[in-house]
Amino acid sequence: MALKATIYKADLQISDMDRNYYAEHSLTIARHPSENDERMMVRLLAFAQNASESLAFTKGLCDTDEPDIWQKDLTGAIELWIELGQPDEKRLRQICAKSAQVKLYCYSGRSAEIWWEQIQSKAARLDNLSVICIEPETVKSLATLAERTMRLQCTIQDGETWFGSDALNVHVAPNVWKA
Repeated sequence: MALKATIYKADLQISDMDRNYYAEHSLTIARHPSENDERMMVRLLAFAQNASESLAFTKGLCDTDEPDIWQKDLTGAIELWIELGQPDEKRLRQICAKSAQVKLYCYSGRSAEIWWEQIQSKAARLDNLSVICIEPETVKSLATLAERTMRLQCTIQDGETWFGSDALNVHVAPNVWKA
């Protein structure tokens, strides 16, 4: 019998001063059985940093043809594709062809650095690709915020993010490897 996703609820208050976006989102997050707290919270961080009314979580790990998060326009065209991890060059080319903009979040420390060294020259040709690395210490701190029901605040200013709850605030200074 296959394991089912665990459902998490997050009330996320976003104050993005860089984009003048201020909103509250009530999110339902399906955590795949193979997903850990770290990856789920990086997904939530990626949502917060790119939030809009039309941004949505997808089937993610359950469907390899979809990103973790996407934004579509009214015609169904993909405006923003957000992926987590370290995809190979073929997948990067495919997703860049499907979407107007692609943001890739890496979060696994040294293995992400090795992956980037190997793929950087090929990724340079993909004009609509951005690659953001989140430091392992930050990811571990984000994971401590994971609860089945979360009330979180996210403040973004000058490219830096403060993400947290009443009990803990995590400062996120992402390393932008490719803008």
